[in-house]
Amino acid sequence: MFNYLRQRFTSHLRERGRRRARLVSKDGRCNIEFGNVEQSRFVFLIDIWTTILDLRWRYKMTIFISAFLGSWFLFGLLWYVVAYIHKDLPEFNPSINHTPCVENINGLTSAFLFSLETQVTIGYGFRCVTEQCATAIFLLIFQSILGVIINSFMCGAILAKISRSKNRAKTITFSKNAVISKRGGKLCLLIRVANLRKSLLIGSHIYGKLLKTTITPEGETIILDQVNIEFVVDAGNENLFFISPLTIYHIIDKNSPFFHMAAETILQQDFELVVFLDGTVEATSATCQVRTSYIPEEVLWGYRFAPIVSKTKEGKYRVDFQNFSKTVAVETPHCAFCLYNEKEAKAKEKKGYDNPAFVLSEVSETSDTKM
Repeated sequence: MFNYLRQRFTSHLRERGRRRARLVSKDGRCNIEFGNVEQSRFVFLIDIWTTILDLRWRYKMTIFISAFLGSWFLFGLLWYVVAYIHKDLPEFNPSINHTPCVENINGLTSAFLFSLETQVTIGYGFRCVTEQCATAIFLLIFQSILGVIINSFMCGAILAKISRSKNRAKTITFSKNAVISKRGGKLCLLIRVANLRKSLLIGSHIYGKLLKTTITPEGETIILDQVNIEFVVDAGNENLFFISPLTIYHIIDKNSPFFHMAAETILQQDFELVVFLDGTVEATSATCQVRTSYIPEEVLWGYRFAPIVSKTKEGKYRVDFQNFSKTVAVETPHCAFCLYNEKEAKAKEKKGYDNPAFVLSEVSETSDTKM
């Protein structure tokens, strides 16, 4: 029992270390941080719109509430100051003929309520500005204009956050594992991707990046070196008809970084395969990118994906997502090098061999019989 728990704990630590080393998580988030940035934080305030959109919802809602409450309270103080300077408050015992700048402001609370009514244009009619003070009229105009700006910015930020194409990416899913098997007589790495909505992604394009650590001939170590991985779809790489799950595949030929890997050694490799899907959302015309990644433990050698599309009796096509990431073991060469050598050997057997040194010589027959 103790050995079992120790093995589970060791495997858990190993998997945790793998997760920490992953640059892109399965849901597309990038695991990277910036240190010793020389530029000031002020540069993020210059592009305040992007900064607000990138904030998490809890911070965004805090800013949203603080912006309105802060502006209401600030202008409430200003209205209280106007009433105090003009001696409209009850503690100054104004005369019966006294005309205040703002009717019915008796203290800080009523000034705050008048500020709220002014900025959100409620207009209860109980408190109102008189024509007695030019300062009050100017403050009313200034708060109205500033209130419109705050409303436009904050409501626009909330709407943009809700309608961001990043949320559309959550309805695009990739298979949990990638598989390596033969397809069309070639050794391929296959990945399955599905669109969970009936609305299409226009102009979709799928490609990949293999991230690994390489050492140049000059001895330079490059961490997160990126190698392009070309994926192929039978229907064509451009303008995919993404209405049903697609199986994309990468041909492992002599130009592929997977060519020198084998079934026995792939788990010993240190790489991360990042897959990208770019497209345009049909409903909003906004561009969208979906990302996921696969580490060596998530690449299954000698498997293929189980079929998931079937046809019902009513003539409809049905997609069974229960088998979306299900794999089936198939006979597969244990390395691409062996597959190509096997093909070359079979091709030579069919063609036969020519011996250019072979010369056919004619022999004349002579009779040794004597009479």
